Amino acid sequence: MVSSQDMKARPDPQEYWNQRYVEGWSEEPTAFLLSIVDVLPISGRALDVAGGNGRNALWLAEHGLETTVVDVSDEALGIAWSSAADRGVDLTCLRADLRSGELPAGPWDLILCSHYLQRDLFPLMVGSLAEGGVLASAIATVRNLERHPRPPREFVLDGGELPGLVGGLTVIRYEEGWFDDHHEARIVAKRSLLAGGQ
Repeated sequence: MVSSQDMKARPDPQEYWNQRYVEGWSEEPTAFLLSIVDVLPISGRALDVAGGNGRNALWLAEHGLETTVVDVSDEALGIAWSSAADRGVDLTCLRADLRSGELPAGPWDLILCSHYLQRDLFPLMVGSLAEGGVLASAIATVRNLERHPRPPREFVLDGGELPGLVGGLTVIRYEEGWFDDHHEARIVAKRSLLAGGQ
């Protein structure tokens, strides 16, 4: 549990992430995204949650999805916007503090949440999926702290926790392990096309 005193001691999220992106961040899509290409929709609307500089959103847009990236950092979104213009792809960039508990309006055919843990967003993501929509997420687990100080404890999953956060969806893939020296839980889950979750 994070105390109110801890929250006050932390930097403003927008300022913190603006500084991180000014210092430099990979613009290549994540290995997780590239590993699930075969189960991603090939058309429709995609939302990249806490997508930063658009590294994944740009790839999705280039591969036929009408893509929106939402993030707290205006610096990151500026990079995403500029990269989209350079590549000649349409990309919607929205700045928002996701701690408000709101997501851009769906329905979405794909929601990607990579390396961002906010547990109370999962019901919103599940509820924002279109019929047949896919939720894909890769988030560090507590075992990652064995080798890395970040993300800190309150921003990592317990072992085996992630499937419980996508209740109501059918899990297509789930794995936990060390990937490129980081311990992650990775899930791909789908909303049923039929009423009643069949």
